[in-house]
Amino acid sequence: VQLQASGGGLVQAGGSLRLSCAASGRTFSSYGMGWFRQAPGKEREFVAAVNRSGGVTIYADSVKGRFTISRDNAKNTVYLQMNSLKPEETAVYYCAARADYGWRSREPLSYDYWGQGTEVTVSS
Repeated sequence: VQLQASGGGLVQAGGSLRLSCAASGRTFSSYGMGWFRQAPGKEREFVAAVNRSGGVTIYADSVKGRFTISRDNAKNTVYLQMNSLKPEETAVYYCAARADYGWRSREPLSYDYWGQGTEVTVSS
């Protein structure tokens, strides 16, 4: 599967952005999907994940209550709604796909497919 992330940009602290990740292929609904982020000089970190049906989600503690991951299997797209953004959340955000049986994994190395990343800058 090929992934294309979009929706990043510049936003003020406290603002919102909605990221999208469009997938190619007819097997999108068989994959668990995740969002990760990587700030300059830091390791890639888990943000959120959703199972293949979209019915179950998990979040990093740092974003819980502010970010929402969702998916539309009819559109082969996964979303990340980000509210109340903080300057320290400036990073490149990546979507990723993996076999659904391990969709709860927060480990980047367990994901098989990655999008190219979309840059989010939160100004103070």
